[in-house]
Amino acid sequence: MRQSSIGGNVIIPPAPTSSSSSSSSCSNATAKNNSSTAATALAAVSSVITKSLPQTPKSPGSMGVEGSTSSSSSETVDDSGSEPDNSLVFQDNNLVSGPLDALLQHLVPTAEYYPDRTYIFAFLLSSRLYIKPHALLAQVVRLCMLQQNLADQKLTKEMLGRFCPHMVQLLSEWMETFPYDFRDERVMQHVRQLTQRCVALDPSLRRDVSQMLHNLLHRLTALEKYEEFLEKINTEASAALIDTLNVCDVTEVCSSPLILSQQLTHIELERLSFIGPEEFVQAFAKENPNVETSFKDMKKTRNLESYIQWFNRLSYFVATQVCSNVKKKQRIKVIEYWIEVARECFNIGNFNSLMAIIAGLNMSPVSRLKKTWHKVQSAKFSILEHQMDPSSNFSSYRSTLKAAMWRSAGAKDERQRIVVPFFSLLVKDLYFLNEGCANRLPNGHINFEKFWQLAKQVTEFMTWKQVTCPFEKHPKVIHYLQTGTILSENGIALSSFDCEPPENSHEKERFKALKLAAIHA
Repeated sequence: MRQSSIGGNVIIPPAPTSSSSSSSSCSNATAKNNSSTAATALAAVSSVITKSLPQTPKSPGSMGVEGSTSSSSSETVDDSGSEPDNSLVFQDNNLVSGPLDALLQHLVPTAEYYPDRTYIFAFLLSSRLYIKPHALLAQVVRLCMLQQNLADQKLTKEMLGRFCPHMVQLLSEWMETFPYDFRDERVMQHVRQLTQRCVALDPSLRRDVSQMLHNLLHRLTALEKYEEFLEKINTEASAALIDTLNVCDVTEVCSSPLILSQQLTHIELERLSFIGPEEFVQAFAKENPNVETSFKDMKKTRNLESYIQWFNRLSYFVATQVCSNVKKKQRIKVIEYWIEVARECFNIGNFNSLMAIIAGLNMSPVSRLKKTWHKVQSAKFSILEHQMDPSSNFSSYRSTLKAAMWRSAGAKDERQRIVVPFFSLLVKDLYFLNEGCANRLPNGHINFEKFWQLAKQVTEFMTWKQVTCPFEKHPKVIHYLQTGTILSENGIALSSFDCEPPENSHEKERFKALKLAAIHA
């Protein structure tokens, strides 16, 4: 293997495929005498560079697989006659950059080579900024056909070695971590093409392929049912969005703040569990005009958006509950109830519900109720506000989150494993990492260091969302939290002025405008 070192970076050209030509075999035999020296040199530079990277022949376009072509030049391996830069760059044994085609080849298994699981996840997660999943799998199929000569009807299982099991394993890992990619019929066409050929060559794989597809169907069916459920409760919730008072007091539905915090955690963990890791990348693609792939063509789910809507709903729900009580004594009781719910959420590790409750209590129509707040035992609320203080980029919360993650990592009790992050901040953090992933280096390489960083944070999220909620479920309470009446923004503001009349000229003008709007509505 040829190597060069520039400024600490090791540039690795891809190695030959397992199906080398006879001339390659001759040159390999000639080089055999120098193998000891080469091995020593390789070890001295980096253990990583001893990995064999799949390599396609130059100008393979004429041998493309049917249906694998793409309309975008950014979605194809370089098929031009010019010498491509197929080098992957390593630094301190870590892959740091490379052109898309070389990174893609690094994904494709051979008889002797199988990519590292962490690489598979990182590449499949962020590569969609440059190539759509269906086009990526088309390229994988094309490379497999070329490298292994799969179209040859005389090919046998023995000639391919471990290639077919490796290929099925790659598809299985893809389906396990990014199942929503396979809602696209174009992706499934390539899956069928590849698995049918693998099973034809190695019938012992039939059971593995069948189980793999069964597991995928189970995941996609669960997603479909969840989407139907969301549509149903969103319809109910929309019907309950009003401008006038007709609100059931939360304390009548669930008198215990502890139980309510547990039911909120049920909702949070269920909604988290359906968010696919790729949705973070696709949400960024929607916002960034420089991303090389079409967001609309990739988008197959709305779980991330639904989760953010849930946060907003909970904030409005809290504000509605406070402002819908005309009697001050009851308002005080409700505020203290929600502070206690927030405290229990903090103890559980449910930081998203905690922040939504704080946001609801800090909404202007609630925070302006000075006579009410004067009577509230608010010391606990001040402590919670400090924990979620946005100053210094939420440094207090980040420290608390680290402690919760440490507790979760060593926990044997399911209750100790719960970590529900403040989701909007997580999305913000991932947004900036995504920005780095989408920007190529000056030499045209993809910055894989950013891929690793994004994958690390998303992997943490994957761990959090896989926790099963251990608390007893109260379906009536859960349904009420997701569909119960919330007032519109104007409705909450009007109710607030009914609770405590406007005190200054600004509030009086606001109250007058709201009443006029209500009359003409």
